[in-house]
Order: sequence, then structure tokens, then C-alpha cells
Amino acid sequence: MYALTVRDHMMVAHSLPHPAFGPAQRLHGATYVIELTIRRERLGEEGIVIDIGEATTLLKDAIADLDYTNLDDHPDLAGVLTTTETLARFIADRVAGRLPGGMYSAMDVTLREHPDAWATYTRQL
Repeated sequence: MYALTVRDHMMVAHSLPHPAFGPAQRLHGATYVIELTIRRERLGEEGIVIDIGEATTLLKDAIADLDYTNLDDHPDLAGVLTTTETLARFIADRVAGRLPGGMYSAMDVTLREHPDAWATYTRQL
């Protein structure tokens, strides 16, 4: 299995209105480093998993309307607890919707909230 990873970041505000989140129930900011890994069983005829520029654009497009926003106000996230795990799945679903079918095996989206804490969502393709 081959894999290619690109990285970007986004800054958001959000609240997590559930008792499990203590002070994070209040509005707060977060800066996420986001890694997109695309996996493929066999390389394409050009010898790559996916063009790095194309993968970078897929990730940038998936997060463009999230960056510098209050996720509590985002219409696609209404009623969603925007945990790191939930956001990883949300971004993966957006990227998957733009990938050509049949070429790729899986993808991982990792959101690093802190150098010592991150969450990953793996989606089979």
C-alpha cells in the first residue's frame, strides 16, 4: 500500500456544549494542523499516488469555509459537537466527495490540536 500525505492548518472558534467538556463548553479558539493521507494499492502509470498539488488543493478546498470561522455558526455543522474526531470525519467526507472513484483505497484525516494530542478518521474508499 502506498500513501501520500499533505498538511495544512485552520484556526476556528467553537464551543462544545456537553458536560464532558468542562470549560470547553464555552466559546474558545483552536488551531488545528490537518494531515490528509491518501492510500492506493498500486501506483498510477505516472508512478505516484496522487499529485501533491492536487492533494493540497483537495485539502485546502475542504477546509476553506471553516478557517477563521465560528463553527457554531456553520450551517453544515448545526447541532454537531465539533470535536476533533467529528471534524476529522467531516473533512474526510468532503475530500472523498471530490476524489475520482476506483483509484484510491483509503484516506486518513488527522487533526492535531496540540503537539501531544490528535485524532484521526480513516475512511475506506
